[in-house]
Amino acid sequence: MKIEALLDELRREFNKLDREFRQELPKKIQAARELGDLRENGEYETIKDRQGFVKARMAFLQQRIAEISKIDLKAIPKDRVALGSTVYLMDEETGGETVYTLVVPELMDSARGWISVASPIGRSLIGKREGDRVVLTTPSSTRAFEMMKLSTLHDNLQAPSNEAAS
Repeated sequence: MKIEALLDELRREFNKLDREFRQELPKKIQAARELGDLRENGEYETIKDRQGFVKARMAFLQQRIAEISKIDLKAIPKDRVALGSTVYLMDEETGGETVYTLVVPELMDSARGWISVASPIGRSLIGKREGDRVVLTTPSSTRAFEMMKLSTLHDNLQAPSNEAAS
C-alpha cells in the first residue's frame, strides 16, 4: 500500500473530472439548449444529471485527498494494530491461519487480504496487540482468533520487499 500512489491516483481522477466539469459539460449543455424546449429535452437532462454526479464526486475526492494527506505516520502506533499493520491470526476452533493487512478504504482488496480500517473486521482489530484474543463478527458467523504475529506499518516500511508497506 503506497499512500502517495493512492493520492496521485485520486488527484488524477479529480483533474479529469474537473476538466470535464469546466470544459466539456458546459459545451454539451449549450448544445442541448440550442435544440430548443428544455422541458422535453432528454439529452439536456442527461447532461445535467452527469454534471451533478461529477460535482459530487469531485467534492468527495477533495475530501478524501485532504483526509489521506493528513495521515501522520509518526502518530501510528508501533506496538498495536493500526493502519498499515499486517496481522497473522490463528482460528481458535480450526487452527487455520488468516492474514490481513489494514488499509485505507480505497485500497481494499479482499483477494489480497487487504481490509479497510473502517470495515467491521478492521475495527475489531484496531488497537489489538500480538498475543491478544480477537473476536471477529461477520454477517454469517462469529469466530475467535489469537493474534500470533503483528507487523506494524513501521515494521513494513523497514521491509521494502513487502507490498503491504505504506
